Amino acid sequence: MRAVRRWYLTWGATDVEAARTMPGDELLPRPDTLSTRAVTIDAPPSAIWPWLVQLGTGRGGAYTYDWIENLFGLGMHSADRILPQFQQLAVGDVLPVGPGGPGMRVAVCDAEGTLAFRSEDGRWVWIFGLYPTAAGTRLVSRNRISTPNASRLAGAVSRIVMEPGSLVMERKMLLGIKKRAERVPSVGHSPELAGR
Repeated sequence: MRAVRRWYLTWGATDVEAARTMPGDELLPRPDTLSTRAVTIDAPPSAIWPWLVQLGTGRGGAYTYDWIENLFGLGMHSADRILPQFQQLAVGDVLPVGPGGPGMRVAVCDAEGTLAFRSEDGRWVWIFGLYPTAAGTRLVSRNRISTPNASRLAGAVSRIVMEPGSLVMERKMLLGIKKRAERVPSVGHSPELAGR
């Protein structure tokens, strides 16, 4: 069971990536759940970054299974093109996560390098890192989640249901970003070309 759990918490990530310290880790030093997942994208960071900064409800969506997101009332509609109106993102900006949910505040915004969000209740930190390699760019997604005062039953439900479920959604998201970013020519990247 431990090996299976490690697989779904580190899908696509190398041992080095799973162990690497990422900017934003310090925002939630001792999480109850930690996942690091990754994918290789045949595109430079400049072609991936625009898709990351437009994430969110009422923005570019999450590039995953919208119908599942919307079962929970999140109002997600994943964009297939770069949306110029959502390309300006700065530390301190708050992105809504569905109606009534805690907003995600931008904590780190290092263009074409790291984008980190922290939920307003302080229980969730979500970090995206872009790492150029000879094969393209590694997009690494890390979630750090705290569940204070959770019962033993709630902890078991999280491990058995929520953690594998998060892999289903996050894998689709990473592959969705990959598909979108790889459609854009690597040389002379222009946001206007996205979605063609």
